[in-house]
Amino acid sequence: MEPVQGTLDDLGTPLHEVTFVVFDLETTGGSAKEHAITEIGAVKVKAGERLGELATLVDPGGPIPPFITVLTGITDAMVVAAPKLESVLPSFLEFIRGAVLVAHNAPFDVGFIKAACAALGYPPPANPVVDTADLARRVLTRDETPNCKLATLARIFHSPNQPCHRALADARATVDVLHGLLERTGAFGVSTLEELKGFVRAPSPQQQRKRHLADAIPGAPGVYVFEDERGEPLYVGKSSNLRNRVRSYFTAGETRPRVREMIGIAERVRPIVCATGLEAEVRELRLIASAKPRYNRRSRFPERVVWLKLTDEQFPRLAVVREVKDDGGTYLGPFGGMRAADDARAAIHEAVPLRRCAERVTTRARRPACALAGLGRCGAPCEGGETPEEYAVHVANARRAMIEDAGPVYAALKARMDRLSAEQRYEEAAVDRDRLAVFVRAAARMQRLASLTRIPQLIAASPAFEGGWDIHVVRHGRLAAAGVMPRGAHPTPYVEALTATAETVVPGPGPTPAATAEETECILRWLEAPGVRLVQVDGSWSLPVRGAGRLKAGIDRAYPGRSDARLNGGAERSPREGRPLR
Repeated sequence: MEPVQGTLDDLGTPLHEVTFVVFDLETTGGSAKEHAITEIGAVKVKAGERLGELATLVDPGGPIPPFITVLTGITDAMVVAAPKLESVLPSFLEFIRGAVLVAHNAPFDVGFIKAACAALGYPPPANPVVDTADLARRVLTRDETPNCKLATLARIFHSPNQPCHRALADARATVDVLHGLLERTGAFGVSTLEELKGFVRAPSPQQQRKRHLADAIPGAPGVYVFEDERGEPLYVGKSSNLRNRVRSYFTAGETRPRVREMIGIAERVRPIVCATGLEAEVRELRLIASAKPRYNRRSRFPERVVWLKLTDEQFPRLAVVREVKDDGGTYLGPFGGMRAADDARAAIHEAVPLRRCAERVTTRARRPACALAGLGRCGAPCEGGETPEEYAVHVANARRAMIEDAGPVYAALKARMDRLSAEQRYEEAAVDRDRLAVFVRAAARMQRLASLTRIPQLIAASPAFEGGWDIHVVRHGRLAAAGVMPRGAHPTPYVEALTATAETVVPGPGPTPAATAEETECILRWLEAPGVRLVQVDGSWSLPVRGAGRLKAGIDRAYPGRSDARLNGGAERSPREGRPLR
């Protein structure tokens, strides 16, 4: 055979000949569709030498949220004279021409650039992209770094530039991290740009060795459980197609470091086939709550939620409790932690002068009033300032705000926020805004849950993927049975059989008497999906006319997302730090 000389294309582009533009953005929030860029920083490097820098503040066209100002230090006054994005974007696109883009958690920054190009009529940049976060997950071990945050990596690689949530400083730190990571990839035989791309996309050795675990998984909806050699659950997930989902864990597309670590420990995958997708979602939640697998981060401890309780006594008060009891109290929640419950309590106290002391107060047990009485924030029932009948008016107002009409609380907090803003006391106004958002979202969520949990039995159906109908029996907000009716079959026998074999549900007290709030919310999402038909409803399914749901839409538009994790018990995260495991 005659020798064939390779082409330059076969050799690839040596990394020392590649021009990288390492960039970072600061924004007013985490959504490229809803938020704007406030600062751009970029550094152009080649062969370890810095060729140039670009840095500019950007006028976002609106106010910067206070929590963003606290995070970045960028204020409205700093950007008021800054150029708008339409003036900055052409310069940035020219700066990155012909270069490989580099960013830490690149989908975040690249997503904002693409959204800006779409809004201003520019074609999206077609530059190759390198994500230093993904590269670090491939190169570094858990022993070397607890996480792949930019600040952590900058310390590991001894960068003189420490990230501080300012665009140019973070871009300079990312340059140092990039150079450190490229040195590490050399030990893996990576010397060209093409090899670097393939290296990031390649599955880990553990993933390659464990691919056989997906061989016997059926292609049906259900739950999958990764187990260790002792049969202990490591991770629980669900999918509409178990085979495809489990196989994806052993491909290059799975880059989450915790998942790759889990795969290295796993010895088997146990499938649990379910009749419908909703049943799989519910079973996943129940298995996570019961088995508490170490690699699931969310839904592991539903018992740790807290509630805000309006007590049942002569002079009731608002108390944060961990358990719902059949004791005559009125409950609001659940909340993911004490802080959220305290915020909701403070919001109600702003509108309703309930006593805030923890001691038991009766007409016989008298004691001196606290300072709140002198401030007009409490009627001082402790020293006889209010009779039980007079105090009962406040109790009724608080109960109505929790379960029927959040309007008075909203109006009271809004008036206070307006007054504080007029006095330029913005930080105090922001605290009240947080409290209002938590209260409105919690009340809207609870009222939505209670609308379903008060129904003894509800039967509904939705079109199945391959024809027929998925049928579910829901009792007091708990999934009691799930089944599939074939195409063309008469529904009555299937519905009757499913109802007869459904789980017997004995409700307990409170807004979630038979299931966790997450399970009931899963069912509600399914019931609200297109194509779902109600077959039978015992009782009525309705929401309060003046409930918190009418206020929630405005809260979400003005203040998106910041309180939801605290209500659900999930961990809040920065859009730059990747996604948590469910």
